[in-house]
Amino acid sequence: MQRVLQHIDAHLAETLDLKTIAQVAHFSPYHFHRLFAAWMGETLGDYLRRRRLETAAARLRADPALPVLNAALDVGFGSGEAFTRAFRQHFGSPPSTWRRQRNPGQATRKLDQADRKRDQASDGTCRDDGLPFYTPELTSMDVRLIDLPPARIAYLRYTGPYGPALGEFWGRTFMPWVAEHGLAGRTMYGISLDDPSVTPPSECRCDTGVEVDDNFRAPGDAHVTTLPGGRYAALHFEGTGAEIGAAWRAIFGQWLPDSGYQVDNRPCFERYLPEQMASAPGQRFVCDICIPVVPLEA
Repeated sequence: MQRVLQHIDAHLAETLDLKTIAQVAHFSPYHFHRLFAAWMGETLGDYLRRRRLETAAARLRADPALPVLNAALDVGFGSGEAFTRAFRQHFGSPPSTWRRQRNPGQATRKLDQADRKRDQASDGTCRDDGLPFYTPELTSMDVRLIDLPPARIAYLRYTGPYGPALGEFWGRTFMPWVAEHGLAGRTMYGISLDDPSVTPPSECRCDTGVEVDDNFRAPGDAHVTTLPGGRYAALHFEGTGAEIGAAWRAIFGQWLPDSGYQVDNRPCFERYLPEQMASAPGQRFVCDICIPVVPLEA
């Protein structure tokens, strides 16, 4: 089943019929459909539609210059009209309207400055999506472009709200698993697979991973994958689990629109070097927030 979800995310732009996906799981189509619905709590068709719409919405939010039609085609919709109808049904408004409402990069400078003043005046308040405000200004010096090689990782999957709950999973489940299998002292990753402003918090997924050798075989509930290499924009972060969501929004909302780059289809992640790891959950920690980028098309 885990291979199925990985296959779906990697092939959203392609035709994904029941027979093809059942072959990935090595089940007959009849039995696979029943198993998938029981395991995921939704039918395969509903899951595919939701993942396509949420992926497109996250890209529209992250890249103000991305045409709506391109976002639709990139996730397997055959036309802009079909995408707009499905998007309106799922999110309550057409994609162009939704993006203006949700993407801070679409706001004017004057409105943006006014929002920041209100953010700074707030004390523990949240936005309408339940996430805390981010007040510091980013400069180009805060974000650097880095080239990373592919990384083979073993990971455990967490599903649920990001923030403190994810930090608790990291400290109580993932780190003991790392120690148990002799993997301490290696580079680790938190791979965010969903945008919490798009996907319901209860359905957000994050893979907590650690680099492993080629001969490592994942035991139990763990899985192995390869993070693609290439160019990433990296924001150095120091803070707590409750604060990191605001830093994620800053690199997308403040840095990306004027950077001359756009995100591509590789996953975003937090990268923890061995010397950066906190000794206990809840402490302040250090990492690099990495988003995959390519130059804007002329």
